[in-house]
Amino acid sequence: MAELSRLPGPAMHHWEWQYEGACRKAEPSIFFHPEGERGSARRRRDEAAKAVCAQCPVVAMCREHALSVREPYGVWGGLSEDERVAILDGSLRRAG
Repeated sequence: MAELSRLPGPAMHHWEWQYEGACRKAEPSIFFHPEGERGSARRRRDEAAKAVCAQCPVVAMCREHALSVREPYGVWGGLSEDERVAILDGSLRRAG
């Protein structure tokens, strides 16, 4: 579950960018892996999701959101779960 204390407030301007997301026209299951998915199947699904993100006009806002609230699941802003963890771990090490 996302770190709820990091989520922006309920004001519409915090969330409006999501209406422009390319993912709104894609099958949601490509962004979130099913339980037990591993290896090449997971890589292919992640690549399909990232291809949608690559065409998205709000990819930067989505990535910023995912990193700031530490989204634990799925592809957000063109980054997989593992990629977000690596970015956050690196930034935490630099800050510490």
